[in-house]
Amino acid sequence: MHRNLLYILIAFVTVYAVRVLPLTLIRKPIQSRFVRSFLRYVPYVTLAVMTFPAIVEATAIPAAGIAALAVGIAVALWKGNLLAVSGACCAVVFLIELLVQ
Repeated sequence: MHRNLLYILIAFVTVYAVRVLPLTLIRKPIQSRFVRSFLRYVPYVTLAVMTFPAIVEATAIPAAGIAALAVGIAVALWKGNLLAVSGACCAVVFLIELLVQ
């Protein structure tokens, strides 16, 4: 039980330090165009890194996930509607897994 509390405390201190240190160390606006550009894209890259492997590994057949990813990107670029993208991806996975199995 004491180890669990120690682990929770360490996790709390780590997360708190990661969130508070930038606020305390950087008081002026960031002037570097490179750093501002880098920070602007961090949320998108983080989301992509978490999402793309899950899309491929969530299906019974990895090729179905890859095909759904390609179709999802195409539909997103063409329509831009979240409902259309998710519906197309689900349909692609369903059809490929239905045909292969």
